[in-house]
Amino acid sequence: MTTLRWGILGAARIAQRLIPAIREAGGEVVALGVRDPLSERAQAFSQEYGVPLVGGYADVLAADIDAVYNPLPNDLHHPWTLAALQAGKHALTEKPFTLDAAEALELAQAAQQTGRALLEAFAPRFHPYLRRVREIVQSGELGEIRALHAAFGFGLGSPDDIRWDATKGGGALYDVGTYCVNAARLLLGEPQAVSAQARWTPGGVDMALSGVLEYPGALVSLDCGFDWGAGAQRLSVIGTRGTLDTDRVSGGQTDEPIRLRVDGSGGHRTEETPPFNAYAAMVAHFQRVALGEEPALYPPQDAVAQARVLDALYKSARTGERVEVGREQRRG
Repeated sequence: MTTLRWGILGAARIAQRLIPAIREAGGEVVALGVRDPLSERAQAFSQEYGVPLVGGYADVLAADIDAVYNPLPNDLHHPWTLAALQAGKHALTEKPFTLDAAEALELAQAAQQTGRALLEAFAPRFHPYLRRVREIVQSGELGEIRALHAAFGFGLGSPDDIRWDATKGGGALYDVGTYCVNAARLLLGEPQAVSAQARWTPGGVDMALSGVLEYPGALVSLDCGFDWGAGAQRLSVIGTRGTLDTDRVSGGQTDEPIRLRVDGSGGHRTEETPPFNAYAAMVAHFQRVALGEEPALYPPQDAVAQARVLDALYKSARTGERVEVGREQRRG
């Protein structure tokens, strides 16, 4: 069995989840690149997770590796993923894939030109709970879907957190709301238009955003925020013959069962999905795609479609207008 050799860009908190997941999926993590290789934090991270520190980000791309994981700040997803693809590396890039759909399309085209695997790292799509929700929706047990509500938020207390920085791609929609959008797209497909409102910081970051995604027969409402106090997640689906509710809209590595409450044509019941490491499942799939062993469940064009919805939501929140989901536009 071929083992992929991985390089990690940066010592982000989420990398603490992905490095063990890569190893669980049979990969080998052989290189770490950071902004300041001489910092004590970089040295400590390298030692704690057993990854050789090779220098800066460019040093990782020059190393003997097959794939790159990019969990850098949001504004660095596009340039360093593009550089990785052009260096001949497969790339797993954290959400949000890029800061607009035009950048996402550029990455998708680069992946096609280089023949490298490219995936936006939405682990919940690989979790049994969300797959089960999708099965129930597609089975027709709930009838025709008329409404869906997704919510994800928490209190982001630190004023120095990078997610408060507009120049770095901060904001609630990019951080937690993107899970709500992705779940809606997974269950119902692509929306036709959106409308949204947001509460903005003086620095131009959305501390909270609420939106509506329009479908031919359904409306999706989503809420996300950084000032909710206690953290909360919700996912509800309402059809002509029943409903489904769960307390999760994201799920990476879960240590407790996730419950689905279903009231459909088969009666009322509660289902549980077991604890699961969706990060490892995502990495395992990505590696098989990179090795040519199976087709991609979510090719790069899916990330482009996701970015188009985020673009439209931000445009609506800024202008107060209903926005059709269309072609790529640079952020303005």
